[in-house]
Amino acid sequence: MDSGSPIGPDQPATPPASATPSPGPELVRPKGGTVDPRKVPWTRATPAGDGVMISWSSGVEPCYTLDRVDVKESDTEVTVTLWEGTTDPEAACIQIAIEKETFVKLAKPLAGREVVDGAK
Repeated sequence: MDSGSPIGPDQPATPPASATPSPGPELVRPKGGTVDPRKVPWTRATPAGDGVMISWSSGVEPCYTLDRVDVKESDTEVTVTLWEGTTDPEAACIQIAIEKETFVKLAKPLAGREVVDGAK
């Protein structure tokens, strides 16, 4: 399943004061290939079409990159586990919380099944 430009000497390290964050969560897709992926707890699962939208708080890329999403479905519940890692172990990232979400397609409709966080 599936960056930004590096900061050079002529580019400011911080955005100008006029820059405003985008409204709502950032929609991300798993990128794979991260270093040291770890389970990340999510905060909300919302039914959406043929799957669920999973929301969580995270940090900025490349330090906090969605590596993969594991899904285990049974007749009574769907367990979703998010994995984040870094794509650049040498990067210096600011400590700021970003709301993110990703769409998880299910093999069959949610149909009343409970969505469980596999990181907890």
